[in-house]
Amino acid sequence: MISQIFILSSKGDHLIYKDFRGEVGKDAVTVFYEKVTALTGDQPPVVMSHKELHFVHIRQGGLYWVVTTTADSSPFTLVEFLNRLTTLIKDYCGSLSEKSVRMNFALIYELLDEVVDNGYIQTTSTDILKNFIQTEAVTSKPFSLFDLSNVGLGGKSEIFVDVVERMSVVIGSNGVLMKVDVEGQIRVKCYMPSCLEMRIGLNEEFSIGKSQLRGYGAAVRVDECSFHQAVKLDEFDQHRILKVCPSQGEHVVMQYLLSDELPSAPPFRLFPTIERDNGGRLLMYLKLRCDLPPKSSAINVSVTVPVPKGSLSLSQELSSPDQKAELRAETRAVHWDIPRFPGGAQLSALFKLEVPGLSSASMMEVGPVGLSFELPKYTCTGLQIRFLRLTPVQAGSSQRWVRYVTHSDSYTIRI
Repeated sequence: MISQIFILSSKGDHLIYKDFRGEVGKDAVTVFYEKVTALTGDQPPVVMSHKELHFVHIRQGGLYWVVTTTADSSPFTLVEFLNRLTTLIKDYCGSLSEKSVRMNFALIYELLDEVVDNGYIQTTSTDILKNFIQTEAVTSKPFSLFDLSNVGLGGKSEIFVDVVERMSVVIGSNGVLMKVDVEGQIRVKCYMPSCLEMRIGLNEEFSIGKSQLRGYGAAVRVDECSFHQAVKLDEFDQHRILKVCPSQGEHVVMQYLLSDELPSAPPFRLFPTIERDNGGRLLMYLKLRCDLPPKSSAINVSVTVPVPKGSLSLSQELSSPDQKAELRAETRAVHWDIPRFPGGAQLSALFKLEVPGLSSASMMEVGPVGLSFELPKYTCTGLQIRFLRLTPVQAGSSQRWVRYVTHSDSYTIRI
């Protein structure tokens, strides 16, 4: 009999947590990670115990897949179950990785609801489950924002330089930034009649790795950086200038990565209150703050809050009329949509859900909260295009456009 199932990253981040019987507290996750990381050697025991609680785990895709039990269950049965579970999730999600688990958390929770009932294993057959699972798998989005297929076709000479960043963030329930990755690209799309040399000037204080910090000004730092083979770097080390002769069409001239830190606060912070009212309804009061600069805005903001299984109806109070929210049975979550969110503003929502048999254990199924959004004219790393010059200088009407945007790839807030 299974008490809990949880999936942890190699760093101990809580990706998935499901309590089936309410026998054990959520601190079991912390106890397991402390025990498994305190062991010496590369092969920790598959079965570990703490007081009357037993942990059975495997490692797949760089993740810890763990079940807990207080009963006299066969460890071989539980290990076999975990192996089948990872195979099942791989069948649905396409891969086993931290990123795929974060992107498909709603699907994985739905699978767990069907695979295990009150701690008893039901089925791990993909063929059987496909008749019950409604949530579609989410795959990694192409690293692109702008559809430029219809620009530059009217005879005008144009060059577009787009700085596009995607951020993956995990924020703890205490508001502390636990993990961040920012993947960035500089994309050039050229509609010039002839091959020119283009010089792209980046921030003068741009550094790659901490070893390259120059010691003056506020550094714009990334951890890794790579360039297209056509980019000339003879002016890069000294002046942070990229030189390229763009051909017709679109090219990625530079890619970069920043991990584990941001030069400024994350764009969003959540202040949640989750409780049960006197009528037995689940109350969720969410205050969401946008920590962008005052002249910036986020657009197409969507907040997804997983709620207990069996939630029937939703009533809501939103802070402005242009927002909307709904309870979607297929994802077992409340979706709160905000078309535009100015920097420095704070919005709120009060959700009241009818949940038959609401208990302390089922209230723990609320969260983690996921956000998706776009941040136009903004980069999280601070990277900017200082100048864009063409040689030789073009006569006539030619246009040069520089655009910035940051996308959420995975933005998770624990509550």
